[in-house]
Amino acid sequence: MIGISALWIGILLMGGGLALDRVLTNAVTNNFDDGLSYVLTAMISSAEVGPEGEVFFNRPLADQRFLEPASGLYYQISGTGHEDWRSRSLWDRAIRVTPEMIASPGEGIDNEQFAEEPLRVMARTVILPGSNVRWIFIVAQAREGLDAQIHSLRQTLINSFVALGVGLILLATLQVFFGLRPLRRIRQEIARMRAGEKSRVTAALPREVQPLVEELNGLLAHNEQQAEEARRHAGNLAHALKTPLTVVMNAATVHDPELAPIVIRETATMRRQIDHHLARARALGRRGAAQSRTEVWPSLEAVERAVERLYPEARIDRDGTHTASVRVERQDLDELLGNLVENAAKYGGGSVFVTVEAAGPWVDILVEDDGTGIPEADRERIFDRGARLDSGKPGTGLGLAIVRDVAEIYGGTVTLGESEDLGGLLVTLRLPAG
Repeated sequence: MIGISALWIGILLMGGGLALDRVLTNAVTNNFDDGLSYVLTAMISSAEVGPEGEVFFNRPLADQRFLEPASGLYYQISGTGHEDWRSRSLWDRAIRVTPEMIASPGEGIDNEQFAEEPLRVMARTVILPGSNVRWIFIVAQAREGLDAQIHSLRQTLINSFVALGVGLILLATLQVFFGLRPLRRIRQEIARMRAGEKSRVTAALPREVQPLVEELNGLLAHNEQQAEEARRHAGNLAHALKTPLTVVMNAATVHDPELAPIVIRETATMRRQIDHHLARARALGRRGAAQSRTEVWPSLEAVERAVERLYPEARIDRDGTHTASVRVERQDLDELLGNLVENAAKYGGGSVFVTVEAAGPWVDILVEDDGTGIPEADRERIFDRGARLDSGKPGTGLGLAIVRDVAEIYGGTVTLGESEDLGGLLVTLRLPAG
């Protein structure tokens, strides 16, 4: 930021300085030329032609420098067939008439004829009364004074603009330094949090960086929540595995003759618990990533094909909004729909109907079957891990428990009811719209 500011300041000051130098130099030069023009006009107005055709002044020029040799101010009058009439200040020198002088009458022209004394020359061609000769009136002045003024002017400009540039760059540096100080304070706050001195950024900061602080504190809270959920899952899994392991250990210690069936039964229990916690852990991990967007209809089609292979006798129909999408990872949505549609095909009477409805910020997925349904008194208990109302069919009793846990992780809900059309169970899965 400081480098870009310095570069931009330098470009602007250089452009402004060159423009100002051009304007002021032209102003000083024009003022210098105005003095030459005044002298040239005075020469012409006082010039007359004598009896022998020579030019003379009817009154002397006021500037004494015309009489002093090498004074720096000169005049010369030239005419065809006549000898040049020069000021005494030229002494034995003569100003050479150039085509440029003839082509630019009344304009100041730089002349390097005298190597030791650069001149500023102005000429004008005049026909005087009583003469047919074209007289060339020339006035010249040494550029020393003009160059000294321009040099002094440029030196003042350079010094002023350098001081201005240094001041602006210093100001930009201070502005960047103090402007970025809140970010350094945030870095210090983060270092204190890493050292365990605090858990949030609490320093008073300008409102320009306050949104950053709020997002950072929100991220910290989110990470703490995920860590707490991970610890809680680890504790729940350890607690769930502790009892089956104790049963197996006791049976093995006393050499129980039913050890094999006990191991098989308790291992199945532990497997159900592990599957449940792994599914929940996967959903939690994916929720921590960026917001996902998954279309419901392709996921529903894939689930339908899989369930029809498992239960070919079941008929699955679907209807609703084909373009609906939800803020859920595709793998988790497949697991949610897979559990619900598989349960409907397994425990229903052979007919399953799925409806997708977009309801503002939500998407409702309704899964209906024509089975016996679930009594209202058992609808809350069925969500418990391992709870099963029909033990005659294979299963772990974790399907609805997983559905509820994963849905809640994404901010959704699962409710049970009675299907008005099919007469069986109605499961309503509500998920946030994508």
